[in-house]
Amino acid sequence: MKKSIVFIFALAFLVACKNENNVATETNIETQNEFQPISNEDMETAVIYEANIRQYSPEGTFEEFTKDIPQLRDLGVKVIWLMPVFPISETKRKATGGTDSKFASEFPEEEQSKYLGSYYAVTDFTKINPEFGTKEDFRELVKTAHDNGIYVILDWVPNHTGWDHEWLKSNPEYYTQNENGEVIHPKDTDWTDVADLNYDNQDMRTEMIEDMTYWLTEEGVDGFRCDVAGSVPHDFWEQAIPQLRDKKDIFMLAEAWEPELLDGNLFDMAYAWDGHHLLNAMAKGEKTVEDFDAYIEKISEDYDEDDILMNFVTNHDENSWNGTIKERMGDASELMTALSFMMKGMPLIYSGQEYDLDHRLLFFEKDSFPHNKGETWKMLEKLGTLKNNNPALNGGKNPASYKRLESEKNILKFERSKDGETILFVGNVSDQPKKITMQKGTFKNYMNGETVEFSGDAVELQPWEFKILIK
Repeated sequence: MKKSIVFIFALAFLVACKNENNVATETNIETQNEFQPISNEDMETAVIYEANIRQYSPEGTFEEFTKDIPQLRDLGVKVIWLMPVFPISETKRKATGGTDSKFASEFPEEEQSKYLGSYYAVTDFTKINPEFGTKEDFRELVKTAHDNGIYVILDWVPNHTGWDHEWLKSNPEYYTQNENGEVIHPKDTDWTDVADLNYDNQDMRTEMIEDMTYWLTEEGVDGFRCDVAGSVPHDFWEQAIPQLRDKKDIFMLAEAWEPELLDGNLFDMAYAWDGHHLLNAMAKGEKTVEDFDAYIEKISEDYDEDDILMNFVTNHDENSWNGTIKERMGDASELMTALSFMMKGMPLIYSGQEYDLDHRLLFFEKDSFPHNKGETWKMLEKLGTLKNNNPALNGGKNPASYKRLESEKNILKFERSKDGETILFVGNVSDQPKKITMQKGTFKNYMNGETVEFSGDAVELQPWEFKILIK
């Protein structure tokens, strides 16, 4: 009997040890497979993608977008920026934009349901817009992105809320009020569908930070793109961002140009607004290569070496309000798109750009675009691969060098170099053929894969033609 008891205890001990080892092994596997927080190295080679969930597909859901996340890797995408995913206020729901904008309630009742309002009129910072799906659908999106080595940042709206936000009832002191004690919309704007937040109120600040923290700690997002970040008091960012970074390593994008927002350990990246306007103007013949040189010199003076700027030829505002890439840039579209990848910084792709988006997406109503892979997809795939893999295009906190090369009028020629790699960009920034003198040597013409040899003779570039040459 004693032997039987000893055997039973021994067997139980062995089983327990085996189970403990299995648990330890499973834990190690989970630890090894855990998605690592974003790093400075990721920022050097990243392409960022702005996802407009409402307009991305006919369904306009997280689920439909999630299906396409794996192929975004082919475009070099390492960061997905989701336009606001929060519920949208019904009160003062916008139907049209501009200075003469109208609310949905101003239209016949049978028409009102088609006006979905602005993503930026948030009702609750911790909930999901049912138009896009459920919180479980959102979690699957984040998981799929992480499984594919892609980070997810949320579009955060710190400057204002929609008129249905619970704070308007529970804490009206969280909002800016006029002399009559009435909550007002942001001053000097036509954003009448939102209520302006009062950053003099410390309790509001605390709740804002708590809501942001929720998405980092509970939902696994990797940072934020902060709407009109320059309109929020600077000391709020000095208060909030260190607290957020204490939770995990995150990526912070400011919809702003102010260099001070990139100081210290605040935002990682800001908008290259001046660069975007310059590309538009160069495409129209309103600005020249000399203006490009002046821009490069100005940003080198205004920003620190480790500041990152987001370069773009389109985004949700530009597309809906100012026109498609073709409308604004015409035959120069490809050259300007290539420049957005070749310049120091991080290039942006906006939903539909990869599919040759040829119309202005509606902002307050449902819209979508066909997903046909054409020439733009091929081009972005080539540029994204180069951005991801060649250190000469590093554009983060330790960027590749930039060297402007002398050239003929209307010819933009420069080199980017790092870690023994050099890329030469040459482009005809005009609507006329140009002959240029190329330095002697053998190069790989990256966009077509051909090897080319220059002997010092003149080479003709067609209007808006460009070459990316690898030594």
